[in-house]
Amino acid sequence: MAEIRIKQVAKSFGKFQALDSIDLTIADQEFMVLLGASGCGKTTLLRIVAGLETATTGEVWIGDKRVDRLSPKDRNIAMVFQNYAVFPHLTVFENIAFGLRMAKIDNNEIEKRVKRTAELMHIEQLLQRYSGQLSGGQRQRVAVARALAMEPEVILMDEPLSNLDALLRMEMRAELKSILAESNTTTIYVTHDQVEAMSMADRISIMNQGKIVQAANPTEVYRNPAARFVGSFIGNPPMNFLPATRAANGRWSVAGSEIDGPTSDESTLEFAIRPEDLTVGDGPLSATVKVVEPLGPHILASCLVAGELFRVILENGSNVQSGDTLKIKPIADRIRWFHPENQLAV
Repeated sequence: MAEIRIKQVAKSFGKFQALDSIDLTIADQEFMVLLGASGCGKTTLLRIVAGLETATTGEVWIGDKRVDRLSPKDRNIAMVFQNYAVFPHLTVFENIAFGLRMAKIDNNEIEKRVKRTAELMHIEQLLQRYSGQLSGGQRQRVAVARALAMEPEVILMDEPLSNLDALLRMEMRAELKSILAESNTTTIYVTHDQVEAMSMADRISIMNQGKIVQAANPTEVYRNPAARFVGSFIGNPPMNFLPATRAANGRWSVAGSEIDGPTSDESTLEFAIRPEDLTVGDGPLSATVKVVEPLGPHILASCLVAGELFRVILENGSNVQSGDTLKIKPIADRIRWFHPENQLAV
């Protein structure tokens, strides 16, 4: 069993706090994505699990074994890096077999594992080629095959698709998710790309300033962000936010209009809604259109509501132009509310 438990892990580089008391449990065979902007601490956390960094405080467990005191080779993990790390002087076969030879695995077993993982990655016809004869996507498949051939309990991936073009990334996302599900390994995958995270993860841990802000399945983090940061980071375009104040009748005043909201002792909250969760017609919010962007299946209108940027997704073919005024109605059960001070969901 390869459950991973990260307990109170912190990491400081001098006065800089890269990780702040991280607690995270990753289930056996789960695909966990660490998502966040550059500098949030996701790669540092991955490297601590791998043994390439030492935590300032805290513990890392894989199964029933504490591993933060072990060298990387004793943790039964494999890692796939952003830059592939494919040896140019070795054939594809020897690249995949490299770790197995270092572990002094029997030659017959090496041949069996290399062929099996090559077939899994659809590169069995490339085994006698050198890396200079491969495309970027093929090199990435070799790197993943090399990791899988080790039959590790845990695979760690640090932005492995970031060097591929957009179309190849989309193809590799689907294949990689399927392949890792078949391999029955526990996976930690680092990315700054929310599309990768949403499409591949069983759960996403969203990180900001060295902390995990929310860890949940993709639908949950999209529909029910635990903090304002999650709503502003997940989604393209992200959530709209407007200040809200308590009205005399107990409702909430948002951009001069009254809207039903939570029962709260607070006098001010922040109203949030996703751009696709709005209807245009007879609504309480008045939006002045500034920019119209046709995006194929829909139109994105960037507007101003009470002086705040407010994005609205419209049906393709909508006759909307810059300068128009839209009457917008939020879908009631899609509205979210946040505390203005701690920025957590109400």
